[in-house]
Amino acid sequence: MAIARVTRRVHFCAGHRLHNPAFADERNREIYGACSNPNGHGHNYDLEVTVEGEIDPQIGYVMDLRELKNLLEDEVLADLDHANLNVDVPWLADVVPTTENLAVAIWNRLDGKIVGASLASVRLWETERNSVEYRGG
Repeated sequence: MAIARVTRRVHFCAGHRLHNPAFADERNREIYGACSNPNGHGHNYDLEVTVEGEIDPQIGYVMDLRELKNLLEDEVLADLDHANLNVDVPWLADVVPTTENLAVAIWNRLDGKIVGASLASVRLWETERNSVEYRGG
């Protein structure tokens, strides 16, 4: 039995404001700096979703990446691409949309919906230099 991990990478653009309503504006500026701008700011995100499983000996796949692509489009990209993460995405309500929180929320959207493989990790790139990896738990 051969076990492998395969990854699908997708791209989306979204805006957000890092702001915790429980904090005063001054405290939000201390914590989040320019990212707490009341008018928000945007990112060109790259999302990598890795699944793990046994390689099917007849077809040679862990899973058909077209199925993973379709799942990502339906469950994630349809809601996030060109959205304001603070106001347009119901499954992010009451969440400060940091990259960390967004990676966890994406994991939760996908967990249990992958057929024939297991969700292994979600890596979200906010910039060329900054990414978050979440492996569940």
